[in-house]
Amino acid sequence: MSPRKLRVGVIGAGHLGTIHARLIRTIDDVQLVGVVDPQPAARERIQHEWDVPVHSDHRALIGRIDAAILAAPTEHHYWIGMELAEARIHLLVEKPLALTVAEAEALIQAARSRRLVLQVGHVERFNPAFTAAAAQLARPRFIEAVRAGGYTGRSTDVGVVLDLMIHDLDLVLSLVSSPVVSVEAVGTPVLGPHEDLAHARLRFANGCLANLSASRVSYETQRRMHVFAEDAFATIDFATAAIKIARPSPRLQRGEYEIAGLSAPELQQLRDNFFTEVLQLEELQVERRNAILDEQHDFVISIRAGQTPQVTGEQARDALAVAQQILDQIAASRGLPHEHAPLQGPHWGSGPRESGRRAA
Repeated sequence: MSPRKLRVGVIGAGHLGTIHARLIRTIDDVQLVGVVDPQPAARERIQHEWDVPVHSDHRALIGRIDAAILAAPTEHHYWIGMELAEARIHLLVEKPLALTVAEAEALIQAARSRRLVLQVGHVERFNPAFTAAAAQLARPRFIEAVRAGGYTGRSTDVGVVLDLMIHDLDLVLSLVSSPVVSVEAVGTPVLGPHEDLAHARLRFANGCLANLSASRVSYETQRRMHVFAEDAFATIDFATAAIKIARPSPRLQRGEYEIAGLSAPELQQLRDNFFTEVLQLEELQVERRNAILDEQHDFVISIRAGQTPQVTGEQARDALAVAQQILDQIAASRGLPHEHAPLQGPHWGSGPRESGRRAA
């Protein structure tokens, strides 16, 4: 007898929540039980498009679902996530995991104590271009990432660091197996109270440097990363899933080039053939895939098999910790205090509880 379908609810029917709801319905092993959003217009849209039960409050799904995709605004991740975890519901929480490291740690402990899957939606980890390139880049020494786009009006409850740069923070930390030892950052708001442009420079204990730039008020859309590793240089275009990798030729590795002794014709030949004879440039072909759908499959498999998801709560917490340092530096550069927000909502105990009542 085959096991019953995994019952899933989607919390939040904004841009990402709608995508999650649409895609999760395509997985054979899953039943979309309901979608939650406080806005009547969003609920009407979802019900009209897919004839899926809709609710104004996530508590309507408790007792009816095994897992939830939490795509509400970041400021609600902690308290909604804790309520769902207390009800022993597996969680896929959109990035960032929470507003603060303290909130993230509380969610991690609540899920861990109940043996729940806590996965975080750092979806670029599932980008086929990144996964293909990362497998060929040992010991990065310098990383540069730019993530920029036009103003969308989404995710205005946080600034660009937690909205966009958090993607590249997670990717960089996954590439560099070394602690961050220093952070320098600047940023400025354009619309609203939060920063809309930001630049950060990270130094790691092993000597690696990373420069990250993010903007959500840019006239040009970019999602690109350059990685200089010990034996290769790669450019990753996340938007097009294109990868270019340059590696030193065997002759260059043997130190056989004597530039000073080349004649003018020989130097011209070197220039003409630089990316074939000196640095061997390769464009990798990768299969175009839907990264969010792959992320969802990983979530479902992790629940079914009792295994660790590809992006864990701990990894998301570590990215958030660096993001907090960046935000502190931005506040300092503008002469403003940056106070980490307190834990939102009621403070649940992190351990399993016998009753369903909320902790005092």
